[in-house]
Amino acid sequence: MKDIDIAQRALKKDIREIAGKIGLSSDDLILYGYDKAKIKLSKGNSNAKLILVTAINPTPFGEGKTTVSIGLGDALNKLNKNSVIVLREPSMGPVFGIKGGATGGGYSQVIPMEDINLHFTGDFHAITMANNLLCSAIDNHIFHGNKLDIQKICFKRCLDVNDRALRQVVVGDRGESFSITAASEIMALFCLADSLDDLKRRLGNIIVGYNSLNKPIFAKNLKIEGALTVILKDAFMPNLVQTLEHTPTIIHGGPFANIAHGCNSVVATKLGMSLGDYVVTEAGFGADLGAEKFLDIKCRKANIKPSCIVLVATIKALKYNGGVTQDDILKENIGALEKGLVNLERHIENLKKYNVPLVVCLNKYDSDTDLEIEIVSKYCSNLEIKFSISTAYCDGSNGAIDLANKVMLSCEEKTEFKLLYSDNMSLFEKIEKICKDIYRASEVKYSDIAMEKLQYFQSNSCSNLPICVAKTQYSFSDDAKKLGAPSHFSVFVQDVCLYNGAEFITVLLGNIMTMPGLPVVPNYEKIDFIDNKIIGLD
Repeated sequence: MKDIDIAQRALKKDIREIAGKIGLSSDDLILYGYDKAKIKLSKGNSNAKLILVTAINPTPFGEGKTTVSIGLGDALNKLNKNSVIVLREPSMGPVFGIKGGATGGGYSQVIPMEDINLHFTGDFHAITMANNLLCSAIDNHIFHGNKLDIQKICFKRCLDVNDRALRQVVVGDRGESFSITAASEIMALFCLADSLDDLKRRLGNIIVGYNSLNKPIFAKNLKIEGALTVILKDAFMPNLVQTLEHTPTIIHGGPFANIAHGCNSVVATKLGMSLGDYVVTEAGFGADLGAEKFLDIKCRKANIKPSCIVLVATIKALKYNGGVTQDDILKENIGALEKGLVNLERHIENLKKYNVPLVVCLNKYDSDTDLEIEIVSKYCSNLEIKFSISTAYCDGSNGAIDLANKVMLSCEEKTEFKLLYSDNMSLFEKIEKICKDIYRASEVKYSDIAMEKLQYFQSNSCSNLPICVAKTQYSFSDDAKKLGAPSHFSVFVQDVCLYNGAEFITVLLGNIMTMPGLPVVPNYEKIDFIDNKIIGLD
């Protein structure tokens, strides 16, 4: 059966029953039907074990981090542990583009699958509307006399679709561009705020432009932060759903990891940690993107730390990094597999820098051969890294029991979590630290505009901010064709953006764009509504 068929046949429990498993009552919920709800409750940190699921560099089709995360949460639940899964919300851009749905797969899914992948509870729409109201307010202020002397606008409109035509548009009498909603600053600050008051503060601190003296103009100068907070107040409450095996799952926020920080919201993670003993979460794309930002931005700002990291690998991704084309990716190729193992080893080396216990999980596909699996297992054994195989896609929680046991064992190890760089390093030092220590670049080059902006930020009290690198997810470098574990290469910083509300600086490497395009054969061609059922949303 296809993923959507399995999801549609699932026997869902009343969401109030799911909430009761983690100590929530009906009074803590705002119901969206019987199978999903907003959680009104806000709680702080606890002693829960936080488990981060990340991955090696992926193929263009994804490697199953969400499937592994859900399977792990279900397995912990099956072992009678109080587990909560905390995930990001899918963007409709990839849903209708190349990737399809983002709610897991097979028998390791969160439901209602169709709702989550589409409009869900309207959070993305609220973020889009808040973003574009701010843009409208900027232009309205200029039209009515421009008392703030806005001479340069640096805040973009957004839309939750992949639309390359919006990369260059004319708004009024000026050129502009759109971002996808998942890349907007409001999405980023929404996911990093720890309360509604903090959300309002961050919204007010967005830099919307600069005046003729090159001084920043803030959203709060337009007196709009209150209205933006009103639009976002309901969206700011995390969403509760369930897995196919009825494990409580909180889904909230959805920044991309290749153009933003790639993690669910701080309020959702902290809420999960206050309700469960084990909290399984994930960070987008490969560990060089999602995990690095989770650890160096989210953990730094939210004052949380993981007890264990699960590094997901697949045979096909290893072969892809060994040079196999997408057309031949499912065929056994021992030479390419052995060549691609350097990508796994590089991620292991990088994650060790943070001093967090690590488990490598092979997300097994039917096309994987016994010999291929044995090669990966021995490779991890030689590196003295815990190794497990997940078949959660086919077997649900039963396929992740071994992984759950190894994760729980790792969570008991006593280690001291370390960040990659300190706050007091310069912006240039932080960028070089990431590019050289994580990507293994030998040189960082800057465009004139990037150099000018960084020097301005450095001299205007922004040097304490963390760095959010936007680059291709397919390579450690800024070139998607450099697979495996490249080294001794240059990376090119084409631009930098100060996300003053999110409180980080985005650094754009190579040709990365904040508005994706659609592929030759978009996923929307498979999606339809027939006999009162959605099809093709896999």
